[in-house]
Amino acid sequence: MTALEQPARADGPLRPAARIPFPVVDEVARHCLQEEEPETVHIEVHLPGRMDPDRLRTAFAEALHRHPRILMREVPGRWYRRRYEWELTAGPEVEVVSFPAPARDALRDARTRALTQAPPLSLSPPIRLEVVQGAGPVEGSEAADAVDASRTAGAGARPGQGTRRGTVLFLTINHTALDGPACLRVLATAAELYGGRDNSPVASPVRTAQAPPQPEEALSNWSRPARVAQGTPEPSPGNGMLVTELPLPHRPKGSPYTVNDQLMVTTALTIAHWNREHGADRRPLRITMPVDDRPRDATMPIGNGTRLVEVPFSPAELAAHDRDHMPALLHRTATRTRALKSLPRPQLGHGASLLTAPWAPVGVRAVLTRGLRRAAAPWTSTTLLSNIGRIPYPLDFGEEAGRAHAVWFSAPARMPRGLTVTTASTAGRLHLALRWSRALLGHGDGAHLRDLFEHYLHSTEVTA
Repeated sequence: MTALEQPARADGPLRPAARIPFPVVDEVARHCLQEEEPETVHIEVHLPGRMDPDRLRTAFAEALHRHPRILMREVPGRWYRRRYEWELTAGPEVEVVSFPAPARDALRDARTRALTQAPPLSLSPPIRLEVVQGAGPVEGSEAADAVDASRTAGAGARPGQGTRRGTVLFLTINHTALDGPACLRVLATAAELYGGRDNSPVASPVRTAQAPPQPEEALSNWSRPARVAQGTPEPSPGNGMLVTELPLPHRPKGSPYTVNDQLMVTTALTIAHWNREHGADRRPLRITMPVDDRPRDATMPIGNGTRLVEVPFSPAELAAHDRDHMPALLHRTATRTRALKSLPRPQLGHGASLLTAPWAPVGVRAVLTRGLRRAAAPWTSTTLLSNIGRIPYPLDFGEEAGRAHAVWFSAPARMPRGLTVTTASTAGRLHLALRWSRALLGHGDGAHLRDLFEHYLHSTEVTA
């Protein structure tokens, strides 16, 4: 979540630096790696047509060189070294792009690999791109990580949906090194090189400038937040996932709140409802929200570049959620999110900077970091909502492959949160991914949470 020190360049390869110390976010993630729950980010791009393997490999390799900070590997070292370090490489050390053999379950299997197999940090770059050809939506009765076809069927016909003629790109990222928005930037460059069409980012919507208000004192971040109540866990370790497509929520013109605020309220109400159903204690909710201030053009710094803020909700305001109370809840949420975004704050807070200072060997600091993480678990936020927003790039791969009509992201869902909600919008539709720790929830739980999310998302469509 902090980008590597020098900005990416689009005008040619960058001379590799010998060694780059891990930024704060990378080091904390490296300390806390768990083999049973890999820290992966998955990006899934659906295209209507087919792709030429050689052309795509060539385009993606060139895109990596145009964003050379992605070409990095962890420098091996002893436990007593003071820093983890990245080493930039002149080119990829592994074949990044692969085309799995066509099979009935190829889509499901690629999605499962994105959750269970992290690209190694020891080889450059720590990402992989799997290309599943002839992949339309699979049936909703498939495994927990299947596309929910029942939600896409009524969305209106679009190229590639309801057929198996299209292509799905699965970009899997080791989150210790990189985040989703940075890798989406690289994929947009590859699309432009492959298809020969402009994939420049669209301009962000212009919003009326407002003085940032102060967050309410009553909603303290020192109180222990609610946890997502235990559902029906599965015996296998790791993460489960469900992705679905929904209509974008209506928002009256000139509203003081954004779609992100509607999604924040929807997530809070969904979890509050789930917890009531499961008899959990009434506690405040805190929802972690990544904020990304990087430019989206070719100068975008590549790495982990978001900072995290926590949006609080009291039990009382989530207990009253009818249409009469909804406008006030949306307005309060908008006030909070604007205030939190405007506050200067290190990416992981001030404590993380102290933990990652080289005052002791990395092995010692790793043990301390993991211990503090376990001790702080009761104060960890309830869940994470990562709203990518409108995909800023056309992701147009040319005449044969076509333009993306659906893009899903998912973020890791390790305990103690155990659940993450990731949203993005493409072609006027909302693409939702629910990802959970199997130690907390099962597939049936994910389906129920999806239904609750859809219900409360619709309830935010107020007219005042």
